Amino acid sequence: MNEFQRRVDELIEEFGGYWEPFQMLAALVEEVGELADELLKVEGVKGNGGREGLEEELGDVLFALACIANHYGIDLLEALDKSVGKYRERDRERWSNRT
Repeated sequence: MNEFQRRVDELIEEFGGYWEPFQMLAALVEEVGELADELLKVEGVKGNGGREGLEEELGDVLFALACIANHYGIDLLEALDKSVGKYRERDRERWSNRT
């Protein structure tokens, strides 16, 4: 477990433990919705927003992801590294052909 996930784990254990997986998924979906709302504000589509609100919502999404990853013993940094490799290989042509 990386340091970021370890910090989340310590806090969750202090609070009494992890929620059930589907509860954590619901929390993640809620946080992604809040991120979407904040992004709409930042882009001027729905009110006004700034970097601070966007940063807070991104942090909340990462926290929720860390909870799920910790529950299943998955290192998020390793998962991200695998995803970057996958996108690098799979989507190489897709990005290089952008006009």
